[in-house]
Amino acid sequence: MISNIKTISLNGIDGNLIEVQTDISGGLPNFEIVGLPDTSVKESKERIKSAIKNSNIEFPSRRIIINLAPASTKKEGSKYDLPIAIGILKALNEILEESLENTIFIGELSLDGKINRINGILPMCIEAKNLGIRRVILPKTNEREAAVVNGLEVIGVKNLKETVEYLNKQINIENAKIDIIEMFNRTNKEEVDFSEVKGQENVRRALEIAAAGGHNCLLIGPPGAGKTMIAKRIPTILPDLTFEEALEVTKIHSISGILNNDIGIVTKRPFRSPHHTISPTSMIGGGKIPKPGEISLAHNGVLFLDELPEFNRNTLEVLRGPLEDGNVTISRLYSKVTYPSNFMLIASMNPCPCGYYGSIEKECQCSKVSIDRYLNRISGPLLDRIDLHVEVKPVKYEKLNSENRIENSKQIKERVNSARRIQYLRYKDVNIFSNSELTPKMIEKYCILNYECKKILEIAFNKLGLSARAYTRILKVARTIADLDNERNIQKQHLAEAIQYRSLDRKYGDKF
Repeated sequence: MISNIKTISLNGIDGNLIEVQTDISGGLPNFEIVGLPDTSVKESKERIKSAIKNSNIEFPSRRIIINLAPASTKKEGSKYDLPIAIGILKALNEILEESLENTIFIGELSLDGKINRINGILPMCIEAKNLGIRRVILPKTNEREAAVVNGLEVIGVKNLKETVEYLNKQINIENAKIDIIEMFNRTNKEEVDFSEVKGQENVRRALEIAAAGGHNCLLIGPPGAGKTMIAKRIPTILPDLTFEEALEVTKIHSISGILNNDIGIVTKRPFRSPHHTISPTSMIGGGKIPKPGEISLAHNGVLFLDELPEFNRNTLEVLRGPLEDGNVTISRLYSKVTYPSNFMLIASMNPCPCGYYGSIEKECQCSKVSIDRYLNRISGPLLDRIDLHVEVKPVKYEKLNSENRIENSKQIKERVNSARRIQYLRYKDVNIFSNSELTPKMIEKYCILNYECKKILEIAFNKLGLSARAYTRILKVARTIADLDNERNIQKQHLAEAIQYRSLDRKYGDKF
């Protein structure tokens, strides 16, 4: 007796169709799974036996061979429990439904037959739809996540017995559905707002520019100046996630097992803030079974690194490639996976170990040697990828106690959206979406300077001691400021403002 059941495996965020081939024949009782299974798949034999028995179905005392095809692809995880169990029951004629050709099964079994939630459902379902699959049977706790995929019949089941009864048409289970628009409207209420930030007008302006152009930004200031508070409000002024972006983010969060089951889709731009003790592997992703790291979990959102010099230098150096490429590739013996990592880097730091270098409120106690050592924890190549350096100064009491009306996130976001639309239309034929992605060749085309602007840039280099590497970053930021002003060309005021956002080049240029 032979049966063929379909399921899906994952390679990164991409899915592959797997055929579960079951052969039950006479001979000494034996249960084998072949097709390059890992330990968790091999252990499924005991879970499947107990689940079938505890579903009031007799487990056959025969020779059972399960082949997971193609045999050249390594099979990992517990998601094969349900399809293997269904394959055995189909071969025993316990399941009467004739054709399961356009159905895939995904799920982990408990010993009592309950079907447990698994990670990575969304990318599996998207791949299933692309392969022409019309129905997916999966754990009840995963159905909202799978229902995001339009045009796919999603059947959520609680246990193995219910699955068999559904396939035998003894019970009816409704197709799971979700209202995406209602979900976005219900969950997009912000808990924080820029209206809560008193003073810091220069920082608010700089972060508006960063959001409008997708620029990376470094906040430099003494302890208690409000760097972390301000950074946490950056997602509130970024453009709303499009549905396509939301699917990309949800795929990654689904694989990582951090998706909210009650919502089923990520509706807000991610904000990830790892502790400075994080390892390079946790930052970039990896492990025996490669999992997304913090840079991928921050995809289409913000990665905030508080107290940047406190991070291990090796951990910071792994950011260089992803910041440039927008993705990260992890190679292992049996596989190579690529995860997207197109994020906005926001970092904060003190100007010196004690935090008060250059402060007029409190005298710095650090020696020149200790300041040099502290700043040299950040490499020049990493600093090259940060467009704006912003000084954050302590807020005066008068500002904190002021009752003046402060602009809220919604008002700032409107200007950011307007600038992003300008960039989208400008770059629609060159496959980029923001000014931060401009290449040197594109800068020559889209960041043209008149004679007066060129003279300003020359004076800045000579008088402020700016490095040559600051050139492209200044032009990118100036292009964004011009977009916020709805100007076709970069004007002298745009260039002058962009130059002001090079604090480290002006104050510490010789140390990087």
